[in-house]
Parts: sequence; structure tokens; C-alpha cells
Amino acid sequence: MFLENAKKSGCIEVICGSMFSGKTEELIRRLKRAQFAKQKIATFKPTIDKRYSDLDVVSHDSHSISCTPIKSPSRMLQIEPDVQVVGIDEAQFFDDSIIEVCQTLAARGVRVIIAGLDTDYLGKPFGPMPGLMAIAEDVQKVHAICVRCGALANHSHRLSDSKKLVVLGEKDTYEPLCRECYQKALAED
Repeated sequence: MFLENAKKSGCIEVICGSMFSGKTEELIRRLKRAQFAKQKIATFKPTIDKRYSDLDVVSHDSHSISCTPIKSPSRMLQIEPDVQVVGIDEAQFFDDSIIEVCQTLAARGVRVIIAGLDTDYLGKPFGPMPGLMAIAEDVQKVHAICVRCGALANHSHRLSDSKKLVVLGEKDTYEPLCRECYQKALAED
């Protein structure tokens, strides 16, 4: 009787950090736990992200979960009514409308789990991520290991000369650096 009358409560969780910090790995882990608990999930990523797969969210460690690539966050509002958990990877590539979409989903009682870079290669807040962190019930910042000194890394240093904001890449394009090594790298660039 109690469970029938229990209010369905939604929430927003953000997993953020630099490249190679385990954001996608943590997103996949949470989604697979929800599936194990027999919760219905829907997973999304921006169509621009085709690094490992068109139809899967894939971590650098090759763990994966199927997803729907979308251009606009509003597409997430078309989920089936029985979806309990929505996963979103690479959220920094969406426009600010994702903030309202996540608010709407949470108000519907959906648990929304978002993974994305909190800062860009220049060390500046990236896209809608600051807004998503501000409205989230839970924010987890994960860290990589600095490839130059071994300290905790929270910066994604771009190895190429491109000045474009969005450059998809892996270890050949970015390296995780701590604050000190990042500042040294910027001075060298």
C-alpha cells in the first residue's frame, strides 16, 4: 500500500572532470546498476560524438552501453513514460536548452545522470555544464592523473594547435594535467 502511494521523485546527478578522468565510465556504471535493478533507462549523446561508436556510449576503457544520438536536447522529452533513468554523455556539446530539459525530466520523476567536461581546453567553464552543476542534487568531480607529474589532474590540455572550441580526440589530441603542469604547458604553447 505504501509503495503505491509513494511519490515518484526525480533528481539530477552530474559527473564532471577532465579528459581521461572516468566520467563516461562512471555514467555507464550507474546506468548498468539501474538496469540490474530492473529500472528502465534511456541513454543519449550528441550526434557529434562518433569517436568509438555511432550508437553506443563508449568509455576510453571500451566499456559501453547503447544510446540514442541526438542533435537537440528536446528529443529527450520524447522518452517513453515508463523510463525511470536518463543517462546523458558529453553534455558539454549540447546548448543551454539541456538545462531546462533536465529540469523537466526530473520534475516528471526521472533520475537524470549527466557526464561531461566541466572546462574546455582553455580552462574555461564548458557550455551548459556550470548551469547543470548548479541545478543538480549531486555533483561528482572525478580526476585523471597528470601525465607529467602524477598529481591529480583536472585540466584537459590540447596537444594540437587548433583554436576551435570543439575538437574531438583521444590521447593523441589531449593529455590530462594538474594545475601546475597545465600552467607550464600554456606558457610553452
